[in-house]
Amino acid sequence: MGLLIAIIYLIFVSLGLPDSLLGAGWPTMQVAFHVPSSYAGYVAMTLSFMTIISALVSPRIIRKVHTKWIVIVSIFLTIVGLVGFSLSTHYWMLFLFAIPYGFGAGSIDAAVNHYVANNHSGAIMNFLHCFYGLGAIISPLIMGYALSVARWNEGYRWTSYIQTGILLVCILSLPLWKKSQQHFEETRTKSMGIKDAIKLPGVLPTSIAFFAYCASEATCILWTSSYFAGTKDGLSDELIASFGSLIFGGLLAGRILSGIISNKLGDRHLIRLGVLVELIGITLVLLPFDHYAPAAIGFLVIGAGMGPVYPSIQHMAPANFGKEESAATIGLQTAFGCMGSSFMPMIFGIIQQHIGIAIMPLYLLFFACITCGLLEYTYRVIRK
Repeated sequence: MGLLIAIIYLIFVSLGLPDSLLGAGWPTMQVAFHVPSSYAGYVAMTLSFMTIISALVSPRIIRKVHTKWIVIVSIFLTIVGLVGFSLSTHYWMLFLFAIPYGFGAGSIDAAVNHYVANNHSGAIMNFLHCFYGLGAIISPLIMGYALSVARWNEGYRWTSYIQTGILLVCILSLPLWKKSQQHFEETRTKSMGIKDAIKLPGVLPTSIAFFAYCASEATCILWTSSYFAGTKDGLSDELIASFGSLIFGGLLAGRILSGIISNKLGDRHLIRLGVLVELIGITLVLLPFDHYAPAAIGFLVIGAGMGPVYPSIQHMAPANFGKEESAATIGLQTAFGCMGSSFMPMIFGIIQQHIGIAIMPLYLLFFACITCGLLEYTYRVIRK
């Protein structure tokens, strides 16, 4: 079982690797494609839209297909997307390869989170998402190095090589999943569909809170590098690209700490603490300093505050709504989260083009309040 957990952690490294490449590389990519900065939002929206479709069909897939096969196919689709991005010579080509790129993320996210939420502790869930953050930290560094020695295309190509290595490890680990066959059989025979799950008290506001959380996280992922490019003078392209790792560094640190204390505090208290830390980080970014250091620390703190929110919301789904409903509720949450990731960074791109990218911390503040407020409302509904 310990070796299988290690493989699941590696799977989440692969899930995080592709997510931060677009934000880290976009300041250079937009010049290469001769498009406005806001056009990153359309590509991100396409990626997220495909993830939404994948997440919505995930309960049906989870009922019929073992998690291990969902993992294999999903990672392969992501590799196809990464290679396609690296070969793109025109802006429209990004949309073509965003189809497998995005579709590969939804089902694997819902399936693995469902498996861990039903079989392991909150500590395991938080550590699991640490490895997502680790993957997401690595890829902006890869992109930054690619920009310094080659082109942005190589950042995608080199990441695809790492994904291919992870895929091979997952294929070799297939025998380890035999022990989880009983869980798969129970899930297949008893799971509820999304149409029924959404009627359960508290499911819809929790899903909307997840939408708000993912909106703020995705906005940070896509626009943090651009925030520094637009508000701080004299920074090199390599340094600007590396700022894409700030949010993921914070996520990683936040989830490591959450994994250590989660079994003592519980999911709800972890979320409350996380939102409080996120508000402190937003305040640091808002401070009117010309040097980039306070804002950089602020985004790191924002990421740390965000750290426990995603895994804690999904981990408490079986306890809040029942194990038989957890596949559908987690799939629904993932779909709502992808909607937030899809539309809200794009909308921010339009807003910042007219008002200025300095508005970003206030945008994050708005969604942090929605997340906290709706979750507190859900806790009261569940108690009643």
